[in-house]
Amino acid sequence: MMAEFWTWQLSPQTALAAAVIGYLLGSIPFGLVLTRMAGLGDVRNIGSGNIGATNVLRTGNKGLAGATFLLDALKGTAAVLLVSHFFGEDAGILAGFAAFLGHIFPVWIGFKGGKGVATYLGILLGLAPFMALIFAIVWLVIAFTTRYSSLSALVATLVIPVALWILGADKIAAAMAVMTVISWYKHRANIARLTAGTESKIGAKG
Repeated sequence: MMAEFWTWQLSPQTALAAAVIGYLLGSIPFGLVLTRMAGLGDVRNIGSGNIGATNVLRTGNKGLAGATFLLDALKGTAAVLLVSHFFGEDAGILAGFAAFLGHIFPVWIGFKGGKGVATYLGILLGLAPFMALIFAIVWLVIAFTTRYSSLSALVATLVIPVALWILGADKIAAAMAVMTVISWYKHRANIARLTAGTESKIGAKG
């Protein structure tokens, strides 16, 4: 199993192409684009200042929040499937990881993007569809019981790498584990508010 983990079938040229394609797709700031197109101004000026779906929901527009979540997820899926089709599964994993980084650190808006939850889910959908279903179930269960989007994301992203590793998907598990660490770091303010009991619940306006 560990031997398989270290056997990455990627040339430097392929790795570079996968990373660039994934990053550029992931860096599209759909939350910012959609809210501006809808005449709602800069979503970074409300709530948490984030460009993700949860903060877009704080504008009061559920349709835009849903569209943001869907598009942020699908750009991760697109990166994985597109690159996998042309360069193979290993390149697809790298492209997915790069898309995640692109969403969190988009070059177009000063490297200040979202927290990567929707894109994380979209990458899973491209790499391991059944795990995407598990992610969604865990997220929904925590969200319905606590109404904390951040806590739902923290729990779901913690479960996925462990489940993948148990199932023997070492390479995907490793990539998702690194994404989990980065996502938790991006949620550090949410973690502090959850601990203090001051975290905003789903649906709260900015």
